[in-house]
Amino acid sequence: MQRLLRRLLPALYSARPAAARDLLLARRAVPALSRLMALRPAAGAEGGDGGGDLSRAAGATAEHDGLENVQQKKIFKENKKRTQQRKEPCHADSVESLMAEMPFVDTDIEDEFVMHATSEINIKKKRKRTTGREIEEGSERKKKKKKQYQPNYFISLPITNPEITGSIQAVQDAIIQKDQRLSKAMVHSGSLHVTMLVMHLSNEEEISIAVGALSDSKDFVEDRLKGKTVDLSFQGIDHFKNEVGFVKLAENDHTTILAEIAETMKKIFQEKGIFAGEERAFKPHLTFMKLSKSTQLRKQVKKIDSSLYEDFKSHYFGVEVLHRLDLCSMLKKKQPNGYYYCESSIVFGVTLENIYPSFMVTVRS
Repeated sequence: MQRLLRRLLPALYSARPAAARDLLLARRAVPALSRLMALRPAAGAEGGDGGGDLSRAAGATAEHDGLENVQQKKIFKENKKRTQQRKEPCHADSVESLMAEMPFVDTDIEDEFVMHATSEINIKKKRKRTTGREIEEGSERKKKKKKQYQPNYFISLPITNPEITGSIQAVQDAIIQKDQRLSKAMVHSGSLHVTMLVMHLSNEEEISIAVGALSDSKDFVEDRLKGKTVDLSFQGIDHFKNEVGFVKLAENDHTTILAEIAETMKKIFQEKGIFAGEERAFKPHLTFMKLSKSTQLRKQVKKIDSSLYEDFKSHYFGVEVLHRLDLCSMLKKKQPNGYYYCESSIVFGVTLENIYPSFMVTVRS
């Protein structure tokens, strides 16, 4: 029996894992072989009638040996056939021989993880680059949109009262005496105005529409005034971030009416499709000095020292009566008197001679 097992086991271990089935058959044959082997000593011990029993035992043993040889040959043939079909032998003394048949045997887990992690990093970097590109593109679109809709026209309330323009000229001269560099920041007396509304007009067609909107606004203004005047009182000086100096309007019922006019004009222009107005609240003011007038000056002076106009912070400049509103260009060449290029105007039934008796005298002189 031991000789038989020594013959069977090497062949079984050298076979593919599928030979486990044959091993199970061999294990089932072991008990039968043990019982047959046990008959041999029992037959020799019986003595007297031993001849017949011995012959039967010998016959049974020979029959078993024959069956054993047939089964063994059959197993050897099957193992040999499987071995020939295999391209590479498998070492039975290692668990790796079984693992070799698994689908992930050639996969390096570490490499796979590194590759996956690298892929994730690359994806994150790509997303970051893409996100950055989207941010840059978004910024470019915003800049383009901002440039496209940057105001280039405005509704102006011109300042024509000689008392006001003369007082502002005195303030400007006093400031320049203290800081000569700020002479480039001063607004020409002919350009003094109060901005009612800003807008962007892209072409001649839009300019024509804006002219029509301004004309429509006249009916509202005259209906709102009902023959009365809007007297705008200017007193005191203030600034915007120490970069712009302006004369303030005294807050009263007249400035309230002016704000109503500005708001109504904004609606009239927008209803006609004109991109007009600002998000911030309407704050009328009279600018007389600003650093943005000169790029070179902005490099030299970052802030305007408020002490330069300390003596005029509560100064009374005079009253301007609303008598005209103009559609002006910010970019076109100004008129000889320093006032902006004017596309159209609306006048409210009063003349400068009636408002300011000294006006004609000043012009003639």
